[in-house]
Amino acid sequence: MGLRGNTRRRVPGLRREEVAMLADVSVDYYVRLEQGRETGPSAQVLDSLADALALDDDGRAHLYRLAGLATRPRADLVGERVDPHLLQLTDSWPGTPVLVVNSIYDVLACNALGEALFCGFSVSRNLVEKVFLDPGSRGLHADWRRAAENSVAAVRLAEGRAPEHPRIRAVVDGLVEASPEFAELWARNRARGKRIEVKEFTHPLVGGLTLRMRTFEVAQTPGQQLLCYHAEPGTRSAEALSLLGTIAADVYTPSNPESGAQRSVHRPV
Repeated sequence: MGLRGNTRRRVPGLRREEVAMLADVSVDYYVRLEQGRETGPSAQVLDSLADALALDDDGRAHLYRLAGLATRPRADLVGERVDPHLLQLTDSWPGTPVLVVNSIYDVLACNALGEALFCGFSVSRNLVEKVFLDPGSRGLHADWRRAAENSVAAVRLAEGRAPEHPRIRAVVDGLVEASPEFAELWARNRARGKRIEVKEFTHPLVGGLTLRMRTFEVAQTPGQQLLCYHAEPGTRSAEALSLLGTIAADVYTPSNPESGAQRSVHRPV
């Protein structure tokens, strides 16, 4: 199948020769694709054409459908920029730990209670690296082994969607080298995403916490997720989380940069 029906999707002002050059294909090949005379373009060619044509997600999906292929994830699955309105939303929930992460679980933004729940990110602002490289994580997670297994399975899923992404490769390769436990779990090839999950913490400031984690995809930014941690009302965990919120208000002050959106931590002198 060719790309007949897609000739109107060229970027305004770009000629066929310019689109072909940007996509790194010959003009003749591009014309044959447009006219439906070239069948079976590769996914790599379609990605290059989608970038050259500046297609949005819907346009990219349509291009793949025309070619008879399933859509591949975009290359920006670990994008750093957090929408300012999403930052406002995280700050509007002071009683709920909230984090914004990308597909490799870099913490792009979090409110003060989210920072406090994880005792800050002094070793790494990547949740998976924190699990394996921060010694404090072994005490923070009531069942560290389960947390480690779930983290590796989530990374395996992200790696499967974008195996050549440099940030994903850097995290995986770094952890394989630095942590024998990560390397052992990575070799199992188990892949599973995060949706609704009960998390058990043993927090050094407030003790035991049983929290339900809910994960929401950020529709406006493919690859980003909103992680929210919630305690059942009236429970010991709800009381402990409220106490942690009081402590966080004095210890953790979130900053709000335009890109990366990392939160700064202010500790009392």
